[in-house]
Amino acid sequence: MNKDSLYEKSYINRLGEFSKLSNEAFRAFTNFDQKALSQGKLSSKLKELIAVAVAHVTGCPYCIEAHVNQVKKQEATKEEMAEAIMVATALKAGSALAHGVNALNAYDGNNDDELYKSNYINRLSEFSSLQKETFSSFISFDQNAMKAGKLSVKEKELIAIAIAHVTGCPYCIEIHVKAAKKAQVTKEEMAEAIMVATALKAGSALAHGVNALNAYDEN
Repeated sequence: MNKDSLYEKSYINRLGEFSKLSNEAFRAFTNFDQKALSQGKLSSKLKELIAVAVAHVTGCPYCIEAHVNQVKKQEATKEEMAEAIMVATALKAGSALAHGVNALNAYDGNNDDELYKSNYINRLSEFSSLQKETFSSFISFDQNAMKAGKLSVKEKELIAIAIAHVTGCPYCIEIHVKAAKKAQVTKEEMAEAIMVATALKAGSALAHGVNALNAYDEN
């Protein structure tokens, strides 16, 4: 092991050590992860595309490696994978922008004790005057990322919902759940996408446990 390297593919081989160090919790997570990623209302292929997208938001290189390998086994194309990643990119950026309405409220000395209201998102358009060109560029990117391509609008909205739960953006959740309903997404399909996001967010924390093991065992 190169002590100066924080990420190497081989480090993930230490993950199994948690089955001895924290057996019950590790087995419970593994069981949950397998169920969340198994085919249900959503295909295994779409779940793996969601997983790849979420892994780019959690920033877990081990998860990216693992789920790209899995998505290839499900015969997803590189173009489909790229579209899923673009949706994740748009949603991660969109979360930052959406929270800009909170920044506007704070800057303007909003006396409302409620930090999140659905109608706060109406202030988003103010950025078109504050940062016209940049705001317009983002809107164009977001629209292009979400339009049908190799993946359908329905598939992209399911990815978007999953990402919105990882970024923790209540505005994004509300917007994309409404858009998903228009795209004929069922509540069960939505729930499965959220479970994949949950498994990947937890999995990122666990996967980085191999870094903790490496750090703990250093002389």
